[in-house]
Amino acid sequence: MPRRLPASSVSWVKALRPAAAPAPNPHLAPDEDQVLYQVSRAVLAVTRQLSVRDVLQVIVRSARSLSGARYAALGVPDAQGSFAEFVVDGMTVKQQKAIGPLPRQHGMLGVLLSEGKPQRLADIRADSRFEGWPSAHPDLADFLGVPIKDGPDVLGIIFLANKTAAGGFTARDEQLLGLFAAHAAIALINARLYERVGELSVMEERARLARDLHDAVSQKLFSIRAKARAASVLAARDPARAAAEMDSVATLSGAAHAELRAVISGLAPPDLGELGLAESLRGYAALAAMAQGVSVRFTAAEIPALGAACDAAAYRVAQEALHNALRHSGAAEIEISIFRTARRVVLEVTDDGQGFAPDAPAAGLGLASMRERAAAIGAALSISSSPGSGAKVTLEIPVESGSRA
Repeated sequence: MPRRLPASSVSWVKALRPAAAPAPNPHLAPDEDQVLYQVSRAVLAVTRQLSVRDVLQVIVRSARSLSGARYAALGVPDAQGSFAEFVVDGMTVKQQKAIGPLPRQHGMLGVLLSEGKPQRLADIRADSRFEGWPSAHPDLADFLGVPIKDGPDVLGIIFLANKTAAGGFTARDEQLLGLFAAHAAIALINARLYERVGELSVMEERARLARDLHDAVSQKLFSIRAKARAASVLAARDPARAAAEMDSVATLSGAAHAELRAVISGLAPPDLGELGLAESLRGYAALAAMAQGVSVRFTAAEIPALGAACDAAAYRVAQEALHNALRHSGAAEIEISIFRTARRVVLEVTDDGQGFAPDAPAAGLGLASMRERAAAIGAALSISSSPGSGAKVTLEIPVESGSRA
């Protein structure tokens, strides 16, 4: 999100238009016209979708051109005592390579970073804080440096050296360089914000994968393990039943593989788009009943098309509720139903198991996952249960009253 321009820059850019840099204005003095032009380029660079380094390069080039300096540079420090970015204008790439590694945070650069105040010097070499430069480095004389700040925090530095006009850098040069430093701060802050957004996106994607793997794949893997153990026990005394259990393992393994591919690719559960929500749930109920040896009934009335996001969320909620009932409730019978009321599509998963206290702290991701999925599609989720009385999970998805199946 672009930052608001600092108040100090408003007087310089109030005549600008965001679409392009202004053409020369015959009613302005040449110097004022050039100021507006160069500041406009910097503003536009900050607001366009350029890389941070490209934006900083525009700022450094504009600052050097406007001030009449021979050299200009902008540095963003790193945590190792050097610079993560160091953008130079006024030297060729060959000259920069001859100088060698990037500078350290010492000398006048270190002063700017540590003190956070502008430095305007008639001859940097005469200052007691000057610490020299590599042999291939050009000689610098008059020097103007300004910190790039976000409030009290120093984000970097920008400096000019060797003014081509006599008299050295002026107070007006310092004011203009401060303006360019403010735009550089906006660019750097925006870059950090984008980086944080990217980090949040990675975290959200990890959470999605964890949730989907829990909802889909881990359930089948638990069943596969149980079936494999049963087959191992039965192998010696009842080979026929052991073979049947191994057939179940093969079926569940294939389904788990399909679920895993869907999770990795971020797609809806297998076959959901092709078969629709009701038939996908019917197939999953039959598979769960076969795998667990528990009666799982499924009933469905006509429902309207809900869209891919709602279908996927409803499928995952039903899957999690069924998994919880199979694994934790000790139920002998489970029923999944989906039907429509005047304004809602209702999904219910009911079991006759031992029940639980819905307000008790829940281990794992299951209940939280169902609530997150319901909230993501604007649906209402309710869980009705008590110890010894079974449980019912209800998902209510709002639909338009005029929609049809």
